[in-house]
This record gives sequence, structure tokens and C-alpha cells, in this order.
Amino acid sequence: MAAADSELAKTQPAVTVDEKVAASMDLNGDGHITAEEYEMNMEFKRKELEDADAMRDAQRNMAWFALFGMLLYPFAVVISVWIGLDQASKVLGSMAPTYFVSVAAIVAAFFGGQAYAKKK
Repeated sequence: MAAADSELAKTQPAVTVDEKVAASMDLNGDGHITAEEYEMNMEFKRKELEDADAMRDAQRNMAWFALFGMLLYPFAVVISVWIGLDQASKVLGSMAPTYFVSVAAIVAAFFGGQAYAKKK
């Protein structure tokens, strides 16, 4: 049996794994990474990537929604004046400085975070 094992070792190249990676993949702690443990780890990594992708999509959608809101806000003021809602136009006008600063901060944080992530 030992001769067969040594023959197998000669024909197949040795596969090495870093200790930290092996420790995280070896769920039962027996020092051997089974196919099931490997698949579970790969599935976890896939889910992690999908979650990160979904988070980026959600952040991008929120930033675009905020940007369009910022661009359409002045039209709400003009339309309220046009249809004769003077009080509404005053309220919208008084909210504008806070609204624009808040939305600009959201958009700037998103695009700044994207630029920072690309530099890493």
C-alpha cells in the first residue's frame, strides 16, 4: 500500500494551502479539507461577493435617486408657483438650503467612496 501511495505522490503534484486559509476552511479541525468543506467555503465566498455587489447596486441607485431629486427640486418650486400654491413655494424655498446640502453630501460620499475604492 505504501508503494502505491508513493507512486501516486510522484504522478500528482503537491497542492499547498496557506495555514490561515486552511484553518478557515477546515471546519471540523481534523487537518484535512474535504470536498464538502471546500464547496461550503466557495459557496460562502460566492454569497459574500453577491452581497457586496447588491450593496454597491443599492448605493448607486440611492445616489442617482438623490441626484435626480436634487435636479428636480427646483421644478417643484416653479410648478407650485405656476399653479398658484404660494405657501407651498415658500415652504419648498425655505427647505432648499438644507435639502441641497444633505443631498450633495450623500452624492459626494458615494462618488468619493467609489474613487477611494478604485485607488486601493
